[in-house]
Amino acid sequence: MTPLYGLVLAGGFSQRMGRDKGLISWHGKPQRLYLYDLMKELGMPAFFSCREEQAAFLKDYPCILDATPGAGPANALLDAHKRHPGVAWLVLACDMPLIDVATLRFLINKRDENFMATAFRAPYFDDGSPDPLCSIWEPKAFDVLAARLQEGKRCLRKTLMSMPLNMLEPPNPAVLKNINTPEELNELMQEKQDLNDA
Repeated sequence: MTPLYGLVLAGGFSQRMGRDKGLISWHGKPQRLYLYDLMKELGMPAFFSCREEQAAFLKDYPCILDATPGAGPANALLDAHKRHPGVAWLVLACDMPLIDVATLRFLINKRDENFMATAFRAPYFDDGSPDPLCSIWEPKAFDVLAARLQEGKRCLRKTLMSMPLNMLEPPNPAVLKNINTPEELNELMQEKQDLNDA
């Protein structure tokens, strides 16, 4: 089986949140470190995809610098593939604070290399499309990704939809919830507090 590496997408500017989402502490540590530790717990080599100025604070961790900072997750994923072209990549974004090791293990166990990628059906899209930011991309997917980027098509979700895809129903859809704004952050923090108080 093709080796599987992990990639934590930490290079975004978090403009809607107003602060770096990767630094928000949900589990007693910054979210980006939590995701990295999940990948290590699952036994795979893991990397941060980040900007050069972020790497200065991640000196003890392997980083893949964005070749074009601010160009989005599709470019970051392609940068990772160019660095390690013979592996598949498990991609995680920092805006899913509820993601857990059980969900990732399910994704890995259901991986099928006969497809170009394996992804969960996103519970927050009405059209049943995949969640690209908790997914596995096989090496053969990157020719498609590179071609679409050359055409100016940067949407990872639409790229997944354009290729043979192993689509999975998430065992716990709630863990794929995105948190991108201060309002969503406060709402989830309140839900967490209410659970603790119950």
